[in-house]
Amino acid sequence: MIIGIPKEIKRHEYRVGITPSGVKELKRDGHTILIEIGAGEGSGFSDDEYLKADADVVDRETVFKKSDLIVKVKEPLPEEYDLIKEGQAIFTYLHLAPNRELTELLLNKKIAALGYETLQRDGLLPLLAPMSEIAGRMAPIVGAYYLQKIHGGRGILPTGVCGVLSAKALILGAGVVGTNAARVCIGLGMDTIVMNRGIERLQKIDEMFTGKVKTLPMNISNIQEEIKNADIIIGAVLVPGGRTPILITKEILRTMKKGSVIIDVSVDQGGCAETSRPTTHDNPVYEVDGIIHYTVANMPGAYPMTSTLALTNATLPYIKTIAKNGIEKAMREDPAIKSSLNTYMGYIVNQALADSLGVAYKNINEI
Repeated sequence: MIIGIPKEIKRHEYRVGITPSGVKELKRDGHTILIEIGAGEGSGFSDDEYLKADADVVDRETVFKKSDLIVKVKEPLPEEYDLIKEGQAIFTYLHLAPNRELTELLLNKKIAALGYETLQRDGLLPLLAPMSEIAGRMAPIVGAYYLQKIHGGRGILPTGVCGVLSAKALILGAGVVGTNAARVCIGLGMDTIVMNRGIERLQKIDEMFTGKVKTLPMNISNIQEEIKNADIIIGAVLVPGGRTPILITKEILRTMKKGSVIIDVSVDQGGCAETSRPTTHDNPVYEVDGIIHYTVANMPGAYPMTSTLALTNATLPYIKTIAKNGIEKAMREDPAIKSSLNTYMGYIVNQALADSLGVAYKNINEI
């Protein structure tokens, strides 16, 4: 199979779809790898390293024109739409629920669109996990930075000092993002609360952190009560393939302390605050009713070397399976590959995505 790795063009996105060592693995299996010129530079990988791994370093148009499978990090942007050829396969973070325009393009061009964020194995999300881990660990650090008065925050030192209370962190969601955010919040000495709808995850949080984190069921009453005292709020909610539920309404936002900070990690899927909208690393925050919103849609892109290495570790086995068997055979034989498919042969084949967009769903077994 011919596998294409384009350079990411999202604002301040420095990650790349595969490392040179990943290329070597695919070459051993007999595949052709097309790397766009300069694709790995942001992650610390030169064109020479890819050439030594036996990749073909080519221009952007050639990557899209000749490849059977495009492997990316972020969703295709409008500037790439015309480059995508009909019947191609794309494997990347898609986050289609809030992006009807891209979804319609994928349907019209009959693209086999495989989303890292919807691939499930044994009830887990192995391709979302490494980036969620990074974003979760980033979130408290980002929140601490924007709590500084010079950045519009309340001027509270998250760690506190002798005789002065530490900052309060409220984490909405107890998955990979929430768990890793809690780990860093505790390490910084913050008074930390984690909310989740499923009590089982809260029990695991309680056991993992030996009672250092307070846990509460996630419902509107608890959110309304706890958010009033929180200095940092981390949105860590996920509906695989679907839109994130809005947990912080405009009315709730008005009850928060001025200068507190929301880090909405779930903004890729629409965000858990009604006032959330995607931002970029070069203009990451905005203020609504005195509340700072950090809503960068590609947070791990700030640490591209770590992120690219972690991502390739997770995605490479699946890329190898797809390249070896082709999309149809791979998804028929591997339930994980099947779960990653969002669109196929002009149909939406992910139920949560179809529900979010209010369009028809097609069971992939019927195609």
